Amino acid sequence: MKLKPLFTAVAAAAMLAFAMPAMAEDDPGPAAYAAALNGKRVALVPMAMGFDLAQGWASYLKREVEGWGGVFETRDPNWSIEAGAQAITDLINAEPHPDVLVVHAPDLNSYVKLFKKAQEKGIYVILIDNPANFAADAFIGSDWNRLGQLEAEAAVKACGPNSSKQLGLVQGDQVNASSLYQYAGIMKVLEKYPDFKVVAKPDSNWDATTARNVTTTMLQQNPDICAIIDFWDGDASGTAAAIRDAGKEGKVALVTTGGGEKVDCDKLESGEFTAVVMTELQRQSSDMNAIIKLLLQSGQPPGTIKSYIYTLEQAYTKADLKPGTCWDVKALQAAAQ
Repeated sequence: MKLKPLFTAVAAAAMLAFAMPAMAEDDPGPAAYAAALNGKRVALVPMAMGFDLAQGWASYLKREVEGWGGVFETRDPNWSIEAGAQAITDLINAEPHPDVLVVHAPDLNSYVKLFKKAQEKGIYVILIDNPANFAADAFIGSDWNRLGQLEAEAAVKACGPNSSKQLGLVQGDQVNASSLYQYAGIMKVLEKYPDFKVVAKPDSNWDATTARNVTTTMLQQNPDICAIIDFWDGDASGTAAAIRDAGKEGKVALVTTGGGEKVDCDKLESGEFTAVVMTELQRQSSDMNAIIKLLLQSGQPPGTIKSYIYTLEQAYTKADLKPGTCWDVKALQAAAQ
């Protein structure tokens, strides 16, 4: 019985402590985040700055990097491999040099030695959109083989079982990874459809005028083609023009790939494009920003981490379009001003 008052007092104290709000200690996260990121430099070297993908990546990266107190800059090789190599060399030798180098590689091999030098200098190397024969700290972009498979499936569906089953390809070139892997993916799918044949496969060198010219020749030599797969929406506008010039709108389907900018939705709506495999640049840019922040906080030296983040992709047709399906580069740039 003598223990009862003591028990009551302990119970009362426990209840009082439970009822009082706990005093939170300082969250260490924000300070650690700021210490790892503040003042860090990020440089983007695309194949060129004058097209929607590069402009979209730059807008998203600039907003994010400057938002956490970093410094963001771009270089514009303007489609020149030599100019791109010089830009990367200048960045490696700069003082201060970037902490992260984001590169849209023109092919599998041209910049490999420079990437190695960058890592040796303490610079993380991130490859965006195009793979290379190099163990970068991260690759962010499309699984181009899978993307080619999606294009081929869309082309076969657009042609239908009662068509000529003749396909044409407008490739990019014979050195760019996106073109080579895309082709491999298309061929993989066509193994399942042995009646479908590729009757022409010229290169456009990523140029709309060249795409128009080679498509004109393709349709003259193969008037029964039921679908053409063009390897990039940037030159598929030339392919669409050739189809129109030949009087084959609605008779020859056009399947391509793009970053989901407004032009893709516009051309699907108008019927110029039958299907577009969109790589959803917004999500790709978000992945890029996340991996940059992770690398800078990791404490791991450049060249010791190798990771891949592949973009979710879908073949869109006119029937799939909804508000917000595509983004608008002009609106994005205006919002950043």
